[in-house]
Amino acid sequence: MNILIKSAKVIDPKGKHHKKTRDILIENGKIKKIAAKITAGKTKSFTAKNLHLSLGWFDMHANFRDPGFEYKENINSGCDSAASGGFTSVLLMPNTMPITDNNAQVEYIQSKAKNNIVSAYVAASLSKSMQGKEMVEMYDLKNAGALAFTDDKNSLQSNAVMKNALLYAKDFEGLIMNYPNDTSISNRGQINEGKISTALGLNGMPATAEGMMVDRDISLCNYTGGKIHLCYLSTKDSVSKVKKAKKKGLQISADVCLHNLILTDEQIMHFDTRYKTLPPLRSKKDCIALIKGLKDGTIDVICTDHSPEDEENKKTEFDNAAFGIIGLETAFGLISKHLRNYLSLTEIIEKIAINPRKILKTGDIKIEGGIAANLTLFDPEIEWRISKKDILSKSANTPFIGEKLKGKALAIYNKGKFLRIS
Repeated sequence: MNILIKSAKVIDPKGKHHKKTRDILIENGKIKKIAAKITAGKTKSFTAKNLHLSLGWFDMHANFRDPGFEYKENINSGCDSAASGGFTSVLLMPNTMPITDNNAQVEYIQSKAKNNIVSAYVAASLSKSMQGKEMVEMYDLKNAGALAFTDDKNSLQSNAVMKNALLYAKDFEGLIMNYPNDTSISNRGQINEGKISTALGLNGMPATAEGMMVDRDISLCNYTGGKIHLCYLSTKDSVSKVKKAKKKGLQISADVCLHNLILTDEQIMHFDTRYKTLPPLRSKKDCIALIKGLKDGTIDVICTDHSPEDEENKKTEFDNAAFGIIGLETAFGLISKHLRNYLSLTEIIEKIAINPRKILKTGDIKIEGGIAANLTLFDPEIEWRISKKDILSKSANTPFIGEKLKGKALAIYNKGKFLRIS
């Protein structure tokens, strides 16, 4: 679709138009021209008050539950949810049924997602059936289109398998991702171990369970000379360890879930299962440390960990409830509301659009003439209230319905398609 975007402030820290108000003409899926003022005859135009524009937002951790759990989410509803939140790209986790551990599963997801405006990329499992015992055929899966390898929340416990995976992935520049959680220490905990878990009588997950696995992964990364991405950091101690490892020059990157930045375990005082997440919500001091880690570059990416769950698995006793929050529709409104006092708009765009692509090596997309257009248009200041009708996901397991947010995606452009959101 051809379109002329009028008077948009460009947020592109590596581009020559950064922080400048520009018209952008898109024809046949590519940016044809960027200038202070463009006249394009009968070409359809888009404009809005306080219009900003960046590279399309990219969520590094999304669960679309397809195949196997389509009653919670499917690829089409997940893509609709992502588009509504302003995301043009997502990386899908492999915890489907069957597990995404073979070429056929990668190809199934790619085929089902190809007609959506959102680019749905695939992360294959790191071990066969996510059992943590035997590596998948990583090279074949990489050639089939898998961008990364992870057992996601089934944190890889075997030191030997992790060592071999890091060594093997070096040969074809594969990316290993791991959620650091020593399950022998976390011991089926329900929430963060601390005063709240003691008061509520719930099994706690100690920060040590994460810290010990971060130590393991850093040590093996150093030993093998490999590259690793640490997922869902949630503790002050983890931030400190990753910061030291990066200073030593190790090839380490990391992400954090949005809800671990803005919520604490105090929200669980009323046994509200909407706040049950993995990793668990931690303390205020952990939130502060994670935000500082984003600011100084220790943590590279903010993710949503969009995790749809049906009511049967959420509206039940706390011990039996599933972990997870959906997050694609609410992400930017929460980031802009809660983090703008700490992170500049440029830094936010780096964490949700630029760094995910850099880590996953999806191509050097730029806001320049001649380049395929992959853009999110947004207003970072507009205030709005999220309602259940705004949720396009099949599931509504979020504590943020009814909350007043700040900042909203207005439209996206990707794959030659334009979608006006509001």
